[in-house]
Amino acid sequence: MEPFKWKAIEMTGHPEKFILESWSEALPGLSAGFSGRNGGVGNSPYDELNLAYHVGDEPMDVLENRRILAKSLDFEPTAWTCGEQVHGTHVAVVEKADKGKGYLDREGAFQNTDGLVTNVPGILLTSFYADCVPLYFLDPVRKAVGLAHAGWKGTVGLIASAVIKTLEQEFGSRSEDILAAIGPSIGDCCYEVDEAVMSQVREGLAEGEDIAAFASPSVNPGRCMLNLKELNRIIMIKAGILPTHIECTTWCTSCHPDKFFSYRKQNGTTGRMASWIGMKER
Repeated sequence: MEPFKWKAIEMTGHPEKFILESWSEALPGLSAGFSGRNGGVGNSPYDELNLAYHVGDEPMDVLENRRILAKSLDFEPTAWTCGEQVHGTHVAVVEKADKGKGYLDREGAFQNTDGLVTNVPGILLTSFYADCVPLYFLDPVRKAVGLAHAGWKGTVGLIASAVIKTLEQEFGSRSEDILAAIGPSIGDCCYEVDEAVMSQVREGLAEGEDIAAFASPSVNPGRCMLNLKELNRIIMIKAGILPTHIECTTWCTSCHPDKFFSYRKQNGTTGRMASWIGMKER
């Protein structure tokens, strides 16, 4: 069953969203999900709900879109907190004083950061996508949450494991308690990679591990169709997450350009969606 439930635009100021509904049941007051591309402001090729400053869109439009999304989630816009992503594996621990970092501009974000964790209510962790894989983490026992941005580089660099380890070290989380989710991203139906990528994927495999679990030959010689979602799921399990605690989307961002920005589908010039997770103040 698809864990990310599509919510159409209800009215002005209520953007298209994909909500991870089951997690709000695991921890009341939690909000987690993924934005669509519709229901914001902005002009082509960034129309409508672009949420990232770095793509060349008008900064005031991006800021307004962040405000629209945060308010639709019942968070103050200044709760918006993010990293300046570099396809790396650094995980930042977000404390109360860090609330709002990156909301107004790129310079204020956590630099060189693709993962975020916090146990502070009232902070909305966010990160940005146009095909890469959003990873979500929730420890309902310790009341801690995390996000990771996982392209192929972050995936083979084991950013999923890095977030889990950070939750354990910083908040005393136990891997068997942690829930994980894999959000909308490009699927193996559309994600074709060359040998330069696959060679690095193979380097990260354990001896005897079957690459067929997450890659298959392309119709184009020397290339493969790579399933980053499944590869991240395998990495999570190796890091101690119970298989039954991992939910995975069926949405492919490249297959649905009406709902998502896709870097590959739109030849590199497009907006960015956002993943988010946060615990509301009570």
